[in-house]
Amino acid sequence: MNHDAYRRIVSGQNQRPGVGILRFFLGAVALTYGLVMRGRNLLYAIGILRSHAAGVPVISVGNITTGGTGKTPLVIWLCNYLQDKGLHCSILTRGYKTAPDQITDEPALLARACLDTDVIVNPNRLAGAQKAVSSHQAQALVLDDGFQHRRLKRDLDIIAVDATCPFGYGRVLPAGLLREPKSGLSRADAVIITRFDQADMEQMRQLEEEIQKIAPNIPVAKAAHKHTGAVTFQNEKLDLEELSGKKIFAFCGIGNPDAFFRCLEQNGLSLADTQIFDDHHAYTREEMRQIFERALSCRAEMILCTQKDWVKTALLSPEEEDVVFAYLAMELDFLEGFDKITPLIDNLFADPSKENRTENE
Repeated sequence: MNHDAYRRIVSGQNQRPGVGILRFFLGAVALTYGLVMRGRNLLYAIGILRSHAAGVPVISVGNITTGGTGKTPLVIWLCNYLQDKGLHCSILTRGYKTAPDQITDEPALLARACLDTDVIVNPNRLAGAQKAVSSHQAQALVLDDGFQHRRLKRDLDIIAVDATCPFGYGRVLPAGLLREPKSGLSRADAVIITRFDQADMEQMRQLEEEIQKIAPNIPVAKAAHKHTGAVTFQNEKLDLEELSGKKIFAFCGIGNPDAFFRCLEQNGLSLADTQIFDDHHAYTREEMRQIFERALSCRAEMILCTQKDWVKTALLSPEEEDVVFAYLAMELDFLEGFDKITPLIDNLFADPSKENRTENE
């Protein structure tokens, strides 16, 4: 079952006969999974399971749902912020179905977007942290997708909550998209609501109220994904005005494909057709040929994908003069609450004792 079909089932959009029975069984499995996650968090809370310090400040960027929440742009922003402070940082990422030190998918995007930042790929984040500090002399560690990875002690937990699907349809895996019960949000130090511009004000008011019920007085910032234009294989940059008059075929293999297509339309782009692949999809040369054929069949002038998809497809794409292939460049744009987040980061480096912690929690 592909990711898009799965989302339609757990969201209730798919009402075909028999799907209700499937949702019932998914709910039974989810009940067990939720209990396991609550039990695991309790073991960390009472100290039976222990977190281990890295010796330098660790900032975790994570979420409580699967799929795309805008976490990667937040990691990129954070690394650039730390670099501007004169700090040498390393990104710790598990990768997705990758061996240690293998660079694919999101790690490749992070390495390209965060110059002079070491990207350490290792499912064992504690081992990755030790390597970053001992071999790369990292002064700060950014733990990518690390909220549920509790073996490595962190000094700051920042959670990205997607405004378009904040709590994964209200159910834990596999009945919904929550990685753990949403009460886990109470462990966070700050929340950044991403794609804030894609939801209406009443939805946002309700979301903020729910966040404050779970984690009273937690700092909350709001951000959007700002698209700056498209970039081609020849590194030609096209601004949004240049794209607005073109017929576009768009494809992606990300956790929240609807959000990507919605952003294109909000930027005034005309979509001739779209295609969705599973999150972290491993594209083939044949699939790229089919994408180009499909784009030509609907008379598209340009093929657009996300930057995450671009790093896996650019070298596989056929040479085609009649259609331009590019990715949509994007950056995180804080709309509100920037001043609530930066002091939390700055405080980690204002207190020297935080940099020298070596004892286990």
